[in-house]
Amino acid sequence: MSEPHAMHLLVTGANGQLGQCLADQLNAQNIVHTLLSRQDADINDTVVLEKLIADKGITAIINAAAYTAVDKAESEPELAKRVNEDGPLALAKLCARFDIPLLHVSTDYVFDGNKTTPYVEADAVGPTGVYGQTKLAGEQAISRHATKYIIMRTAWVFSEYGNNFFKTMLRLAKERDTLGVVADQFGCPTYAGDIAKALIAIASQLHTGTDKQTARYGIYHYAGAEAVSWHGFAEAIFEQAYAQGIIARRPTVNAIATAAYPTPAKRPAYSVLSSAKLAQDYGVQASDWRLALKGLLR
Repeated sequence: MSEPHAMHLLVTGANGQLGQCLADQLNAQNIVHTLLSRQDADINDTVVLEKLIADKGITAIINAAAYTAVDKAESEPELAKRVNEDGPLALAKLCARFDIPLLHVSTDYVFDGNKTTPYVEADAVGPTGVYGQTKLAGEQAISRHATKYIIMRTAWVFSEYGNNFFKTMLRLAKERDTLGVVADQFGCPTYAGDIAKALIAIASQLHTGTDKQTARYGIYHYAGAEAVSWHGFAEAIFEQAYAQGIIARRPTVNAIATAAYPTPAKRPAYSVLSSAKLAQDYGVQASDWRLALKGLLR
């Protein structure tokens, strides 16, 4: 049997927080890769992408490009659709044509948040806003047009890059003595560096094809192992930052209700994701966000 040629991953959305974490991980693991940011090419630009895949011998695409401004999406539905639905559709068709896997990142916002036990992959979807609706439409486009795909739903992403809750809290801790944080929304914080590791681990397994015939394509959940409220997450950030001497004092965090903080888009009240299926099929364990937090602050 001929040896499969070396893995060469194409990462779209390279400038986002996940894209930057993917670049860090791929460099650390010495994996051949090509990074594509919005500035380089639009993911809807199939002519550019087709040439890139053919010229570089791309073996899989990791799509980290997404429109993630949840509230802004309510007033920019066309833009959200272009990035979250049309883009994945274009990539799915390309991957099918070249017979390569597409690994795509989705979100807990495809659910309505009315459950009280962790969401599993087979649960009924029901997005409540434009962001979730466009992300779901992207998932559906991929499942219709790609033959080899992994859709990885994740949640509450934080990292050293971009804008996220973790960085906002650290900034506020230096500016304020007290702040109010929503305490009636529950989810699983997930470190983008762990998402990157998980995606690369899956891509590597698909590439070496330990058993290509039974490759487990489809939808998976990957998130933090421990559920918490935004209030609880803020407390954990301050506790760790204070312990490491990054902030001089811990601000008082007042628990507030979602109703007291109205936003254009409705947030799921409960969007805890179970990562059990991914652990079972690919041996990838849920993210330990407390450990990641400690490492990030160090």
